[in-house]
Order: sequence, then structure tokens, then C-alpha cells
Amino acid sequence: MYLPRKIDSYLQEWKNDPHHKPLLVRGARQVGKSRAVRHLGESFPYFIEVNFEKRQNLKTLFEETPDVKDLSQKLGILFKQPVIPGKTLLFLDEIQSCAAAIKSLWFFKEDFPDLHVVAAGSLLEFALKDISSFGVGRVRSIFMYPLSFDEFLIAQGREDWVKAKKDASPKHPLFSALHTELVQQYRIFLMVGGMPASVLKWIETHDYQKCIYEQNDIQQTYYDDFAKYGSRINTQLLRNTLQSVITQIGSKFVYTRVEGEYRSAEVKNALELLCNAGIVKQVSHTSANGLPLGAQGNSNFQKYIYLDSGLLLRVLDMEFGGVKNLPEKILAGTTDDLVNNGGVAEMEVGLEMLKYSTPLLSPDLYYWENTDRGTSSEVDYVTSRNMNILPIEVKSGVSGKMKSLRFFLQKKGLSEAIRCSLENFAELTYSNGDDSVLTIGIYPLYAVSSFIHTSL
Repeated sequence: MYLPRKIDSYLQEWKNDPHHKPLLVRGARQVGKSRAVRHLGESFPYFIEVNFEKRQNLKTLFEETPDVKDLSQKLGILFKQPVIPGKTLLFLDEIQSCAAAIKSLWFFKEDFPDLHVVAAGSLLEFALKDISSFGVGRVRSIFMYPLSFDEFLIAQGREDWVKAKKDASPKHPLFSALHTELVQQYRIFLMVGGMPASVLKWIETHDYQKCIYEQNDIQQTYYDDFAKYGSRINTQLLRNTLQSVITQIGSKFVYTRVEGEYRSAEVKNALELLCNAGIVKQVSHTSANGLPLGAQGNSNFQKYIYLDSGLLLRVLDMEFGGVKNLPEKILAGTTDDLVNNGGVAEMEVGLEMLKYSTPLLSPDLYYWENTDRGTSSEVDYVTSRNMNILPIEVKSGVSGKMKSLRFFLQKKGLSEAIRCSLENFAELTYSNGDDSVLTIGIYPLYAVSSFIHTSL
């Protein structure tokens, strides 16, 4: 069963572009990169898949055959598939294992531009950094993440729910029954997560224990990958740093909380490697005095989020009273049961912002904190919309004061903000005391796609 992905339309657009470049699909392990490319391959008469981890002997072929036309014909012979421009898709999977194959992408653009070539791999950032002459401008990158909530709904045949919530707005909220159903589905999504293997298992069985098995396997794969960083860093440091990221979700990252008494420089290096592997994303501080947001950061203030809520909860090993009682917790539990534990709600909003942005870029995430001594104001995310700064505050429940958000609006001279919570769509207005009005649009936690597609 193929789970439809947002990236599918971008892959089709690339296929139909007469001036296409070789395409590099980037993202963490097991987010669905290979399956999406194979799905694209079904639209070609001929498809060749070279997996460099399974067929390591083919590395020599790439190293010894610099002429990509000659190389393509040899691959056609080996895989018993004709290589015809416009009709054949050549897929180079796990390409990080073969530096010669990465370099060949440049020459495919120069010497065989009509052939459709897609490459994918995990830990690609490490391989690319080791290649000084990688073809800038000759290769297009596209970034992939775990399934978004919209994709989760579509995978279950609920396209009409996706459309309904996208048609809703703070001025035109959803009808109550559908809002309640979407909140329930969102709670389930937080537990299942967006990793394709876990989502597929949920669709097939609706058995949380089977989802947990898949999540455990994926998490172990990430730990096993740490050995591949061995020449760069101590694997125990990596594991301890990842554990610390997970326990500090929603808070400014404190280096000294990493178990092992490592130096800050060592932890910083570990964080960079985890970000490069795609399993951790940095949320940078910004003073938010203007655009671009990244020009006004404070490197002493950084947050980090994990790539998937389901995996996060597995690592945290949250106790729900046993698998037998888990459905009850999801369907009838309080907000705290699923949403307000470990900063999950805040983290998931950031992940959704990434997933709904264009896959042609790897966007940065920002937050704001008042760094003046004796203050504690903070806004969870800051982005831009229509060349204006847009603050976003996340509340895990259906209530909560917005003191920090209103303070931020007044301090920066802004008039609009967004609050994400379990409430239905709504709009709040406040007098600013100078005849101006502050407008806060309330969007449900399940509706990040309703505002982020116009924000980035």
C-alpha cells in the first residue's frame, strides 16, 4: 500500500520539466524517500534502481566509468532495462555510500541531461561535506519529512476532512462535530507519529502495540547509525545528546544536562551531527526586530526538536496504563494525557511548519525570548507572512493566558498573531490603548496547514 505524499506532485512536476536537473531527495532514514521515488518510477515505462548498500559491487562500476552515457548503458545491461531518455528513470538509492555516484550527478546534467536521474540517501549531509566539488547549480535538492497530519488523514481516506479544515478560518470555524473528530484524530497522530511504517501499521491493524514495534525498530536503526559517525564523534556522546534533546523539548537547550560531563564544544558538535542526520531540528533564537529573522539571533539561546512525535514518546517511554487502556486515554483522556507531556504540542507545531513548507528548501525555525534580565516572556515560534513578522504561540489545552504574545505584539509594534491550541477556529481582538487593535487568530493544533502555506 502506497501512502500518498505531498512530495508526489513535486516529483511529477520535475518529471514533466524539459529542463530537469538530476534530483537529490534528502531526509532522515525511513521517512519514505525510496518509496516515493519508486512510486514515481511507476509512471515511467522503464525503471532502474541501484541500491549502493545492497549492491556494493556497483560502486566500482561508478568509480571506473566516468562517462555517464557509457555508465547508463552498462546499468541497463545489468538490470535488463533499456535506458531511453524520457522513458527511463534511473534511481540511485543510498547514494551516500558511493562518492563516485554523487559526483556523477554533475556529469549527468552536463553530458546526459535528457535522462531522468533521482538519487536518495540518509546521512547525505556527511557525504556532501566530504566532496569539495559537488555540483552546485547542476543538481536540485528536495527535502522530505515524516507524514504530516494532513497526509495522515488522507492515508485513511479522509480527504474531505482535510478540505473542510482548509476552508475553515478564524472567521469561519468548523462545525463542532467535525472539530471534535479532528481533535481525536490529532491525538492518535501524536501517538502513531508520521513515520510511514508506523502509519501503515496503524491503518492496517489499529493496534498501538504493533505501531510501537515499528517505532522501536526505527529508533534502534537511528542508534545503529551512530556507529557510522564513528570517525567523527563518540557514539555514546551522540546517544546521550539525543536523549537530552528529547528530555529538553520545549525548553532552551542546556549543554550541562547532557549526561557524561562533556565539554560544551563536544555537545555542540554532537548536536550538529544529529541535525545533519535529519533526526533533530534546531529552533534558533531571533530578536525579531525585522526580516530576515536569522540575522538577529542569539547563539546562546537554542532549542531542538525531534523529527517525530511517535518516536519521541517511545524514547520518553511514557506510561499510559498499559496498551489495554491506551484507547481509553486517547478517546476520553484529559488534554494532559497526550498533548501536554514533554512539550509534544509545541514540538509538533514546529514539525508541521516544516512539513507544509516548500520541499525545495530546508527552512529554518525561530522562536523569541526576552533576553532582558529579570524577564521571562517567550513566543514559541516566529515566522513571516506577507513580509511581516508573525508570532505563533502554542497552548496544549483549550485555555491559557497570552501575556507573552500580547507583550511581543506591543513591543514589536505588530498587530497580528496566531495561537495554536485544541480550541476550534476563532478570532480574538484586543484594544492596544492607542486606537489600534491586536488581532489573534486561533487555529486548532491540527490546522497548521491552514496558515503555514501562506506564511513561507
